[in-house]
Amino acid sequence: MSEEVQLPATLTRSDFEFPNQTNVYKGKVRDVYSIGDDLLVMVASDRISAFDHILPKGIPFKGQVLTQIAAKFLEATRDIVPNWLVACPDPVVSAGYRCQPYRVEMVIRGYLAGHAWREYKAGKRIICGVAMPEGMKENDRFPEPIITPATKAEEGHDEDISREDILAHGIVPEAEYLQMEDYTRKLFQRGTEIAAKQGLILVDTKYEFGTRNGEVYLMDEIHTPDSSRYFYADGYEERQAKAEVQKQLSKEFVREWLMANGFQGLHGQTMPFMPDEFVQTVSSRYIELYEMIVGEQFVPIVSDNITARINSNVKTFLQEFKG
Repeated sequence: MSEEVQLPATLTRSDFEFPNQTNVYKGKVRDVYSIGDDLLVMVASDRISAFDHILPKGIPFKGQVLTQIAAKFLEATRDIVPNWLVACPDPVVSAGYRCQPYRVEMVIRGYLAGHAWREYKAGKRIICGVAMPEGMKENDRFPEPIITPATKAEEGHDEDISREDILAHGIVPEAEYLQMEDYTRKLFQRGTEIAAKQGLILVDTKYEFGTRNGEVYLMDEIHTPDSSRYFYADGYEERQAKAEVQKQLSKEFVREWLMANGFQGLHGQTMPFMPDEFVQTVSSRYIELYEMIVGEQFVPIVSDNITARINSNVKTFLQEFKG
């Protein structure tokens, strides 16, 4: 009989009342608190979502992993594009400037994987108005990265959209959209270079942008396992030649586990029970990804009362913040 798994405390919900708080938005993973007119406090919970459904258990240290990876990549790309981040007052909290978001996610793909592969396998050769070459196999590299935008849905699934439709419907003004495309390609190139130094391939990712003081700003997180897919570079070519599954660091293995247990978020399907052993496996994979991408040992911050810690740290930050 195996020993019972003892999982550390997780943060699966937050209900803070910070000084000068004006609003709160609760997303699938993050809770975003508006402070005054110009500041946002983003709390990365340990919730995990797949197929647009939140899974029933939190993943230990997931919020810390996401917050710290995103902070490192935002700092590493400030020379490319201005971004919203000011500070991380707590291991799971990012604080920064409020931007007016564009209702489009900039998805960029260097390889035929995930959603793009599912579309390709179904016989489609155009995605978001972009042609995909004939004769490709799953996980093959595109001749050059393709941008496949998605409309941001308030609820339910985001939907593919073409550049032409974005401009035709006035979702983003043309000059700003072209700026977003340029930033997207440059960010993906930088992320690809950083990943390569760590023996990884950045397969695909997404970026979110907004405006602040008339400028396009990079928002939210970047290059985390929730927003990106990574392959191990070592053995990639051999696996492709043999049509083997690529070894990857992403949330895809969670989706695969759900599919193997009969769940794809479709009507009438029931979310499967998550054993603690599986939860621990997911946590270990997130930590592994942090260490692989960042090239540093992950130092988990364990707290019996995560909520009290966050509340104290954020209030101290707000008292000292000068804007």
